[in-house]
Amino acid sequence: MQVIETLAEGLKREIKVVIPAKDMQDKMNERLADVKDKVRINGFRPGKVPAAHLKKVYGKSIMADLVNEIVREQPAAILSSRGEKSATQPEIAMTEDKDEADKILAAEQDFEFTLSYEVLPPIELKSVKGIKVTREVIDISDDEVNEQVLKVAESARAYETKTGKAANGDRITMDYVGKVDGEAFEGGTDQGAELVLGSGRFIPGFEDQLVGVKAGAEKTITVTFPADYPAKNLAGKEATFDVSVKEVAAPADVEINDELASKLGIESADRLKEIVRGQIESQYGSLTRQKLKRQILDQLDEMYKFETPNSLVDAEYNGIWSQVNNDLAQSGKTFEDEDTTEEKAREEYKTLAERRVRLGLVLSEIGEKAGVEVSEDEMQRAIYDQLRQYPGQEKQILEFFRSQPGAAASIRAPIFEEKVIDHLLTEIDVTDKKVTKEELLAEEEGEAKAETKKAAPKKKAAAKAEATDAGEGEEAAPKKKAAPKKKAADESAE
Repeated sequence: MQVIETLAEGLKREIKVVIPAKDMQDKMNERLADVKDKVRINGFRPGKVPAAHLKKVYGKSIMADLVNEIVREQPAAILSSRGEKSATQPEIAMTEDKDEADKILAAEQDFEFTLSYEVLPPIELKSVKGIKVTREVIDISDDEVNEQVLKVAESARAYETKTGKAANGDRITMDYVGKVDGEAFEGGTDQGAELVLGSGRFIPGFEDQLVGVKAGAEKTITVTFPADYPAKNLAGKEATFDVSVKEVAAPADVEINDELASKLGIESADRLKEIVRGQIESQYGSLTRQKLKRQILDQLDEMYKFETPNSLVDAEYNGIWSQVNNDLAQSGKTFEDEDTTEEKAREEYKTLAERRVRLGLVLSEIGEKAGVEVSEDEMQRAIYDQLRQYPGQEKQILEFFRSQPGAAASIRAPIFEEKVIDHLLTEIDVTDKKVTKEELLAEEEGEAKAETKKAAPKKKAAAKAEATDAGEGEEAAPKKKAAPKKKAADESAE
């Protein structure tokens, strides 16, 4: 087998592979010898089929199998022998001429194919001792804990049926049918819907028109859907809702005590406060971690400047750009609304894609040298977390992870990245700084503005590019529902 490099330009490589016809013929003869005693052909005793007849019957299919094996196995072996790692799966090109293909399968012509790929750039790791970061921490006050506990208590507040008119703060139970141009629209009908007046859960103007109604009342409400309403068929349109009020209930007083905790499935009010404090600590801890990670990534970005594989950058950019356009389409906005142009936005996101790929390669190299690994237990826990998000679809999701190697890589990547960050935190200079809640949130809001519209990165299947600049992503804002009522899932999330 001849391996000839035909292109070495930057990170791009092209390799021509030539396997002489004689070698292919020899391999075919070996396979034919193996099957000689196994095949059954009418007119011949087992093991007595002439080689020429075997070749006539099985030669072409055996050669096709050989070709498939070679193009499946040799690229990895060739790269390994060259000491190279491909950024993505190498592209393989073979002849498309039928006559030439037939000659190859008949072992009458050399088998040739080319490999085209980009190599991962060599990365010489630098000392991280000079990296200095500030970890912002806050003390959580009892007042903040009590404030959050009160919100929990209000969400579990009891309501008592009243005979008078509904006021803000009262809960109404109702049936309604929404119509546009006299026709009921999908998602605009509900029965036994509960709404606390003044909660702002329904579209503007809906709740205000229910103030003063009594149980048993029938009322038609007229509202206009906002121009930026997610459901395009309803955005900006006037709608009517035929409402039948079933019950008006007044809120009971809220008391934070063991009885309340018991209703929530918690043993005591003190334990409830502990849980709430832990949740607040976790939320602030995530914020602190995100900002700490961004500091590390920013400094690594300054330390490492090297050419990145275009194939990885393009894939990263395409993922970001697709998300950006989806966000704009859902919001009904344009690039001009975001004080930019499409051309400038493309430039910014291309730069972001390059940064993410570069940092991904650096973090992967750091993790590899440090022996960072993702255990099977960690993978199982992460997959289980995914399953919990899609109840009833567990079987399909598990099958997806089994059949798609890239899916498992997308789960492993963020775990690996966080473990590399944990490793770096043991190596770099970390200074804790006490800040107030307002300082932590205010600074984060400033940073978030700088990262506006930067979509979360797509994970790469390539091992070297698994770690990504996740610190630059942002969570999508919750969207309004097509119907005026939020569904139970939204209510529980609140």
